[in-house]
Amino acid sequence: MPSKNRPRPGPISISSPIPRSPDGLLATPNSQYRSYPSPGASGSRSPRTPTRGGKKAKPRVYDEYDLSPTHAYLEQFNSYPSSPDPSHMPIQSPSPMDSPGTNNATEKDPAFGQNQFSSNHYLAPTLHPHGERNRPYPATGKTNRNNCIPTNPTKRKLLFFGVPVILVIIAGIAIGVVVGTQHKPSSDSSSSSGGSSKGSTGNTNGGTGGNSQTTWNQYIKPSSGGDGDTVTTDLGVQFKYVNKFGGHWAQNPYDPYSVSGRAQSWSPSLLEEWVWGTHIARGVNLGGWLVTEPFIVPALYEQYQTSTPQAVDEYTLSQAMGQDLATKMEEHYKTFITEEDFAAISAAGLNFVRIPLGYWAVETIEGEPYLPKVSWTYFLKAIGWARKYGIRIFADFHALPGSQNGWNHSGKSGSVNWMYGVMGIANAQRSLETIRTITEFILQDGIKEVVPMFGLVNEVMAKTVGTDVMQKFYYQAYKTIRDVTGYGTGNGPIIFLHEGFLGVAAWEGFLNGADRVGLDQHPYLAFGDINTAPHSEQAKTACGWGGGTNDSMTNFGLIMGGEWSNAINDCGLWLNGVGSTPSFSLAGNNCDEYDEWMNWTDDFKKGVLSYTMANMDALQNFFFWTWKIGNSTVKGYQTSPQWHYRLGWEQGWMPKDPRSAGGYCKTLGIGGNQFAGTYPASATGSFANGTPTIAATQLASHTLWPPPTLGPSFAVDQVSLLPTLTQTGSIVVLPTPSHPSNATNIGDGWANAQDTVGAWTRVEGCDYPDEYDAVNATVPAAVCTGASARKRNGLVPIPTAI
Repeated sequence: MPSKNRPRPGPISISSPIPRSPDGLLATPNSQYRSYPSPGASGSRSPRTPTRGGKKAKPRVYDEYDLSPTHAYLEQFNSYPSSPDPSHMPIQSPSPMDSPGTNNATEKDPAFGQNQFSSNHYLAPTLHPHGERNRPYPATGKTNRNNCIPTNPTKRKLLFFGVPVILVIIAGIAIGVVVGTQHKPSSDSSSSSGGSSKGSTGNTNGGTGGNSQTTWNQYIKPSSGGDGDTVTTDLGVQFKYVNKFGGHWAQNPYDPYSVSGRAQSWSPSLLEEWVWGTHIARGVNLGGWLVTEPFIVPALYEQYQTSTPQAVDEYTLSQAMGQDLATKMEEHYKTFITEEDFAAISAAGLNFVRIPLGYWAVETIEGEPYLPKVSWTYFLKAIGWARKYGIRIFADFHALPGSQNGWNHSGKSGSVNWMYGVMGIANAQRSLETIRTITEFILQDGIKEVVPMFGLVNEVMAKTVGTDVMQKFYYQAYKTIRDVTGYGTGNGPIIFLHEGFLGVAAWEGFLNGADRVGLDQHPYLAFGDINTAPHSEQAKTACGWGGGTNDSMTNFGLIMGGEWSNAINDCGLWLNGVGSTPSFSLAGNNCDEYDEWMNWTDDFKKGVLSYTMANMDALQNFFFWTWKIGNSTVKGYQTSPQWHYRLGWEQGWMPKDPRSAGGYCKTLGIGGNQFAGTYPASATGSFANGTPTIAATQLASHTLWPPPTLGPSFAVDQVSLLPTLTQTGSIVVLPTPSHPSNATNIGDGWANAQDTVGAWTRVEGCDYPDEYDAVNATVPAAVCTGASARKRNGLVPIPTAI
């Protein structure tokens, strides 16, 4: 962290940044709402001085800026859906939600009718399987003490931490006995935690080559069942399957892609077609699982607060774990999200999950401390669980080499070094290779039905990187994917672009005519101005996003609410980074009433539920952030409850049936243009001649690669000297799921046998600066050709876009 008295050119360096997407200025006791220099501007400084250390850490000391750690990036952003135009003004006479039709086993979400937004269907109280819809709440001010959660902090620690530890010990003994009875892996089985590499000229589709997984678990047997039946997991653990929405589960390890569960009666199984405009993605993120975040898994980080280095992100956590890295990290993967979570997600009425992935799931290079490739093993488990319970996956490239935003959930907090700085192009080329590898895997038959959506870059910092530079990368990634998949419906995933906190309306016309390109928006209120109005009032703000979302879906295509939460402030342990204090508290407000969910009154829960319903209705196709928040060993309970879907679903501030949100904004008097349920043809992969045609003006603007200029201030002659990679490396092929040796229809991890170009790799003999700290590195005086004499202007040029 630079001295606060020294001007710092380039991006702002943050030690423990906000982990989500804020927008707006947060006040502190010593500041009024002000404006500050944009990042990279002359004289810009660090936005804050964070507190380091553990329990005995000194109070936080803020520098002269006194603002949210991400506000310096985002103060001028419009990170919400487009502002309403006059056609989105409130309806003069609010009317109640329309009555639904009769449900049956083949129910699908209806075409869009009379309500404001697309998710206009809900179950009436008499049809609601839980019988809780519109249940009256106690009068305001009455505290609900009818729960078993002790209010004494010490007792809470015993309940939330001590008891689970005892249960884990008991479960570990039981699982140890169970594992002892399993078959040993065959001698020719592949490790499930690694991927195999293929030479650039080798066979890329060997069928039963070394990449096939033949290790098989005896507990995975052909089976199926419905509500009330007993499920056996791959660990031999049994639990009762509860699904009041007509869902069921199914699996067949011998022919795994011939069967599928169904999440709910109205959600198509993976053997059926998903129709955008008819079906609605109601999803949840599995944040903190395969890419860890301190506020989501505080207990994982709390044990490394006095270590060297202090764990503030996954990079430093991995370093702090040292020799325990493999054991501790895999224990986290194994226990934080399990098969039972997928069953519960379907029981909650959800049909999609968004799973963040770090690049280390695919590969790492020397010097990077992350546990390599093991998280991919658990992504494979997620694919199996998703098929078993009829859930689809939005694969999200969450953490990129060099960091695309400087926040802890990018892997390493600090400065942006992706498409920015001396290593900007090299980090981007490496990202393209990871995108290519994942695309080859999810293109496989049986996998593509489970993973129909792929997010290219999570929360890229457009304000720093530059909109034009970011768009040029998006085009390169689009070409990388479609060169592998081909074009049209069924040929690879829908490609989602994060809108860079520019607002979805800013992207109208981008790559117009491209094959199945959608936008991912993350509207949060938590990081804006200090909100003191209750959730029920803030619900009107969320409803106001619906009109802009509708307009963008009509003009652009698929729009996902890829992240949102119930948080209307930044209360929550370490939400702003390790050691941080919420700005809401610094402004003189009390976070306890938002954090201590065990003391929430029914009236407070009703307010949170109102805000939830507004977001679900306005965003339409949504993914709540996040499914689960872990216990804190210090607090003794699950923290950040405004971000915890499962807890809210169990405790009453999330709807038992998310379809009940349909038309909710209409009851608040917030109306707008109706989405008719028809997207532009190219958005769903339909083309007159079978091939998409991108507008010529878009090709002229975005196909030049590398970009001729790059931030913070590199001119054309300097960009030509920046370090780059060469396409002479061995292809990384991701391992396939475990299966019996005689299973049928199993791919080898690489779908397109014609894709044989070498992988992007560093030029042998050339020196590269630290990929995470190269913004101010020295620009080379000449292009390095290295020992292999291959470089961008040498024997292996970077291909130009067609």
